[in-house]
Formats: sequence, structure tokens, C-alpha cells
Amino acid sequence: MSKSYLKILGLLYIVDNTNLPITPGIIEGVLKETHIFNNVVLASKPYIIEASNNSDSAVIWVNIWDLQNGSKAKSIINH
Repeated sequence: MSKSYLKILGLLYIVDNTNLPITPGIIEGVLKETHIFNNVVLASKPYIIEASNNSDSAVIWVNIWDLQNGSKAKSIINH
């Protein structure tokens, strides 16, 4: 097994109706419910940063366990 890194753009940094930033737990929950992440295991907690001080967007890096040829990452990207 090897690791693949995926970068997710365009998610809101602040959770709706709160003044709190998005958390790795929220991201993990959403990924578990998303069909394109079926049979995908996270290798670590998602890493989240605010895109910029003037933006309400987040940049999220997700580390997954993958096969040597990256087939799991490719199936997510090509979905």
C-alpha cells in the first residue's frame, strides 16, 4: 500500500449558521457519506486551511491509502 494525496477546493471555511471553522471531523463524516469515497480509507486526518484572509473558502488535503499505481485516487478524480 502507498499513500495518495488529494486536494479539495471550494468548500466553505465557516460552517453554515455558525462562526466556527470547518473541522477534520466534519470532512471525515462527509467523505464517508459520499459514494465516490466508497472503499477508501483515510491515512490521516484531513488538513484544512483558509484559502486567504479575504476568502470564505477552504483548501483541504486528504491523505488516502492507495495501491501502488494510484488506482483509488484516479477513480475519485475521474468520477
